[in-house]
Amino acid sequence: MMRAWILPISLVLCGVLVATTSAVRGLPGAAIALLPAFVLLAALHSPLAFPRSISAAEARRRSAVDGRPIVYWRAGCKYCLRLRFRLGRGARRLHWVDIWRDPAAATAVRAVNGGNETVPTVMVAGRPHVNPDPAWVRGQLPPSP
Repeated sequence: MMRAWILPISLVLCGVLVATTSAVRGLPGAAIALLPAFVLLAALHSPLAFPRSISAAEARRRSAVDGRPIVYWRAGCKYCLRLRFRLGRGARRLHWVDIWRDPAAATAVRAVNGGNETVPTVMVAGRPHVNPDPAWVRGQLPPSP
């Protein structure tokens, strides 16, 4: 759980350090601009930017029932972030599994990626797709009710 927050916490601490240094040097405008930028970066790279993560077992169960793809991701991954934001509201219709929170998910991702934890790995009908195009993923979603 803590691993997912290391990058965001580091970004906030760096932002505080840079903003404090700028303020001490007599550049309050730079400090005011930099701190929110670092906080925004931290928020984007945190688990908060993604729909609620579920376990790999629960995702497989739900996917078998509703046919929705499963996305294996981790916080701090720029490709996961790109997929999340390019999907927009459609991202909430996928089953998201954080591989840093679920060891079984990390094992599943390594099994289909030659031992690497390459994310995002999207499972559609039991077939893995590594870092797929967001438009393609959107096309794999079942129609909205």
